[in-house]
Amino acid sequence: MKTIVLTGGGTGGHIIPNISLLPHLKKHFQKIFYIGTNGMEKELISRQSGVTFIEIPAHKLNRANRIKNLALPFQLMKSICSCKKILKKIKPDVIFSKGGYVSVPVCIAGKMLKIPIVSHESDMTLGRANKLIYSISKKFCTSFDITCVGLKKAVFTGSPIRAQLQNGDKEKGYELSKVDGTRPTILVTGGSAGASDLNDIIQKILPKLLKKYNVIHLTGKNKMNKKIAYENYCQMEFCQNIEHLFKVCDVVISRAGSNAIYELLFLKKPMLLIPLPKGISRGDQVENAKYFEKKNFATVLEQSNMTEKTLMDSIENLFEKRKEIAKTQSSSNQEFFNGAENICNVILSVLKNEKK
Repeated sequence: MKTIVLTGGGTGGHIIPNISLLPHLKKHFQKIFYIGTNGMEKELISRQSGVTFIEIPAHKLNRANRIKNLALPFQLMKSICSCKKILKKIKPDVIFSKGGYVSVPVCIAGKMLKIPIVSHESDMTLGRANKLIYSISKKFCTSFDITCVGLKKAVFTGSPIRAQLQNGDKEKGYELSKVDGTRPTILVTGGSAGASDLNDIIQKILPKLLKKYNVIHLTGKNKMNKKIAYENYCQMEFCQNIEHLFKVCDVVISRAGSNAIYELLFLKKPMLLIPLPKGISRGDQVENAKYFEKKNFATVLEQSNMTEKTLMDSIENLFEKRKEIAKTQSSSNQEFFNGAENICNVILSVLKNEKK
């Protein structure tokens, strides 16, 4: 019986791609485990059938208070020890890592136990965790073809896209959102954690927006403003059935996490990207957004330039360009969208080579 361990967490961008792989992995692995923390990954993975979730302690680098990072080496050693005990017990044939701080102790423990590791980077450049994990991986999958340059173990696989996105139903989308089906609709999302700055400005310009458009607003957990209520304005923290909302929206305003924007590209949704700025992050979303803008898959507004006026102007500009953008998206390389199947094939090829 083949067994695989999946790991990665902290944000939806590390977790949802793992979920995208499950239909493919279930054809080849009798046992699937997911090792993560008591965070978003536990909440999302616990809803998946055929996957056993195992919780571990793991600690994130603190960008705001560097003094707290002094304890990280000791915390990491403790996490590695926990992971070694777990891996010895379940005896996986392979580990697949989606990156993030959660995956570091799992992969280090796996390497110590000589378990082959396959990893994946969604963004154009490697994050801190994946820089370390790359060195101990057998193969390193990427969503962007240019990420492979100079990386001998890298394989361009494209981005793993959730199969459920193809099952969107327009009637269910209108039922969920309760917006007017006769007007164009804007979907606003700040990613799994939400985007407070974007939320605030969107809600300030709602009186102007709602004269012409419906607005469906995914605010992120604990970021809803319950004092605001307008007709044709739908506010949710998160939507489990987002495929139905995608079906009714004409354009999307989004952060620029790689997994999210590849899904929008797959769905051919014209998008206005407002990337998480460098300093708050390592700048990966800025790079992703520039790449998509250069390909004419999206328009971009930097957060540092975002005001009520510039956001309103950018939305109007997106609507003017939406047909042109959708046409360019339709001609995009199909290789971008076979990520889940391609990654599964890489995992199987690594297992095959290990048995030789």
